[in-house]
Amino acid sequence: MSPQLALGAVALVVVAWLFACAEAGLARVSSFRAEEAVRSGRRGSARLAQVAADPTRYLNVALLVRVACEMAAAALITYGCLMEFDSTTEALLIAIAVMVLVSYVAVGVSPRTIGRQHPLNTATVSAYVLVPLARVMGPIPSLLILIGNALTPGKGFRRGPFASEAELRALVDLAEKESLIEDDERRMVHSVFELGDTLVREVMVPRTDLVVIERYKTIRQALTLALRSGFSRIPVTGESEDDIVGIVYLKDLVRKTHISRDAESEQVSTAMRPAFFVPDTKNAGDLLREMQKERNHVAVAVDEYGGTAGIVTIEDILEEIVGEITDEYDRELPPVEDLGKDRYRVTARLDIGDLGELYGLESFDDEDVETVGGLLAKALGRVPIAGASSVVELPDGRELRLTAEAAAGRRNKIVTVLVEPVDPAGLPRDEEEKPE
Repeated sequence: MSPQLALGAVALVVVAWLFACAEAGLARVSSFRAEEAVRSGRRGSARLAQVAADPTRYLNVALLVRVACEMAAAALITYGCLMEFDSTTEALLIAIAVMVLVSYVAVGVSPRTIGRQHPLNTATVSAYVLVPLARVMGPIPSLLILIGNALTPGKGFRRGPFASEAELRALVDLAEKESLIEDDERRMVHSVFELGDTLVREVMVPRTDLVVIERYKTIRQALTLALRSGFSRIPVTGESEDDIVGIVYLKDLVRKTHISRDAESEQVSTAMRPAFFVPDTKNAGDLLREMQKERNHVAVAVDEYGGTAGIVTIEDILEEIVGEITDEYDRELPPVEDLGKDRYRVTARLDIGDLGELYGLESFDDEDVETVGGLLAKALGRVPIAGASSVVELPDGRELRLTAEAAAGRRNKIVTVLVEPVDPAGLPRDEEEKPE
């Protein structure tokens, strides 16, 4: 091969290498990073901002120049091999092998690695060449892209660097690995995407866990229930617990009784607000935007049969993004705390089998419930609130009194239950009357 052809091919490969670097660097530099460079007074940042404002145009220019140089280098190598070797087949095979190796290493891997490792520097230098070159080439790159889109099914050339949500998620994971963002921030971004696939039924408080009040109860009773349960919004039921007719707010109750003490004897239905109903299959993200627009903090989720499935609040949806919201009263509790005299303070989530072991039973189970909190709720026939108490019977005939203690957390769930044996007279043993 003549020296002229070899030098020409090398020069073309070098130019292709440079524009491949430019492609990789520009793909990693956003308009935000370009604006930061302008504010910091970085040299060449003005041209970089110009390129970042219209990345599609300049990426097309870089792509066109790179492809043209690669093809021209391939043509020169092929021509030189045909002149050097007598066998056409041998010449073509050698030319293909050389160009595959050169294209892969010199144009495919090396420049893209450099562009991704030093995107800002690469993009800044590239801007000096791409801006005037784009003026010279005019509409040629855009016309070629339009022709390519016409021949390609689908949406054609994309303006952004992401073809799918999965690509963006992968980039977020990469940013966390490179310590550009924190792990909590990565998880929050993923949670935002997952919210778009989350249904209301997955974030709501189910009907079985609701604290409700009947519409015929008095405002004084509603105030007492709100203070004992810790809830500021309580669903109001009609004919049954499945029939929610409204929501009563603690602020409305206090305001009503503050104006007139006689209002305490009025029915709850006079102070309740209309309930906002949504299907439990509604998208949680859509519901969040709707609740923001309507300035509504609570909604009643309805199942496919028209019955009440549960209650969902803005806080429930936000927890899907930021994680569990706790307050200053939340603390890590031991599952069992021995208080002496066969009295125990246990967590509401303690398995009833473990409760049986505390009282010497080999087995203790129930077909309907699995936890101590569930056992108390079954005995009461309703969701327990602070101070609620009931007696349950063990398989050996002994009785235990379960008492719900103070609620905690944003949802005011009962966290601990006081368990104490009951004597035949129906009193806890430590309250048994002593003879004078």
